[in-house]
Amino acid sequence: MKKLIFTLLIVLFSESLYSQIVVTHFNAAWNDPNKAEWVGDLTDCDITYVDIAESPKLQQKHKVVVVPTIIVFQDGEEIIRYQAGISFKMLATKEELQDKIDEIIMSSF
Repeated sequence: MKKLIFTLLIVLFSESLYSQIVVTHFNAAWNDPNKAEWVGDLTDCDITYVDIAESPKLQQKHKVVVVPTIIVFQDGEEIIRYQAGISFKMLATKEELQDKIDEIIMSSF
């Protein structure tokens, strides 16, 4: 229960920050082998992890239908979404996601 509350607070707090890029990785414990481990290596952003089995309201709110799903938020608004393919494996790469984060940052200037 503490983990669920902590995750909710992180997501809610991070979405309220202005000019903040937040990368949220949605997955489930049963799909842990397909977790995008590299998400933690992204730079210039805050990273949150949501287990959809523990946080079904967040899953519904963000309309997550397949895991893993990675959503990039800026100022609390969804900028881009990356979803797994039919094999439940993330198709996007760390480089692709980092390039998008860098692009968002540069467009702010």
